[in-house]
Amino acid sequence: MGGSSRRLMAFLSLLRPPNCLMMGLAVLVGEILTAGGLEPLPSLLGFSTAFFLTGASMTVNDYFDRFVDEVNQPGRPLPSGLLSAGEALLFASVLAAAGLLSAAGSWVERGTPLPLVVAALSFLLSSYYNARGKRTGLPGNLMVSTCVAVPFLYGPLVLGESPTPALSFFLLMAFLSNTGREILKGMADVEGDRRRGIRTLAVSRGPAGAAPFVLLFYASAVALSPLPLLLGEVSLWYLPPVAVADLGFLVAGLLSLRDPSPGRSLRLKRLSLLWMLFGLLAFLLGRLG
Repeated sequence: MGGSSRRLMAFLSLLRPPNCLMMGLAVLVGEILTAGGLEPLPSLLGFSTAFFLTGASMTVNDYFDRFVDEVNQPGRPLPSGLLSAGEALLFASVLAAAGLLSAAGSWVERGTPLPLVVAALSFLLSSYYNARGKRTGLPGNLMVSTCVAVPFLYGPLVLGESPTPALSFFLLMAFLSNTGREILKGMADVEGDRRRGIRTLAVSRGPAGAAPFVLLFYASAVALSPLPLLLGEVSLWYLPPVAVADLGFLVAGLLSLRDPSPGRSLRLKRLSLLWMLFGLLAFLLGRLG
C-alpha cells in the first residue's frame, strides 16, 4: 500500500466510520420513533450533524490518547507516526465545522437555534471528556453515555417533535448499555490508563473488580427491554432483534466476569457495537412493522 493510501486509511481510522454511522442512524431512529417516518432535508441535516461531530470527537479522543495508545494500541495513526498530532487536530476541526454547519442548517430550516445549541453543547461535553473527564472513571463513562444518548433526542428536535415513551425507553437502554461498554473499554486499556493516571474502574478496582459493573449495566438495559412491548409501544417485530441484543449483552457481561483480561475485554467491547445495532433494528422494526 502506497504512502498516500496509508495516510488516507489512517484518517479513516481516526474517524471510526462505524461509530459515526451508528450515531447518524441514532438521529434517524429518534425521528422514526417520534414521528413514524423521515423528512428528507431535516433527516439529512440531522444525520450529518451526528456523523461529523462523532468523527470529530473520535479524532480528538485519539489526540488526547496518543500517549496512552503508545502502550495500548501502538499501531494507531498517531503513536505509529502515520499522522501528526497537528494533523489530527486540523482533521477534527474540519469535521467539527461540518457538523456544526449541518446543525446551523437545521436552525435555518426549522427557524429555531435549538439544534445548533444542543449539537454544540454535546460536542463540548465530549471534548471535555476527552481532555479531562476520562480521568474521573465512572463519571467520565456517564459523560460518554450522555453524548451517545443525545442523538436519539436530536432526531425529534430537528423535526420539531417531542420525545415519545418508546424513544424514552430506548434512550435509557442505550445509556445503560453504552456505560457497560465504556467500562469494558477501560478494562481493555488498563495498562496504558494506569501509566497516565486515568482512574477508570479497571485501574482503581482492577479488571476483575470492574467486570461486575459491566454485567450490572448490561443486565439493567436488558431488564428494561420487555417494557416497550408490554406497554404497546412497539409491535411483535421488535422481539427477534431485541432478543439477539439482550443475549449478546448478557453473554458479554458474563464473559467479562470469567475472563477480564485486556484482550478479551477489547473483543467484547467491539462486539457490543453489534448488539447495539440489533437494539436499533429492534426499535425500527417494532415501530415500522
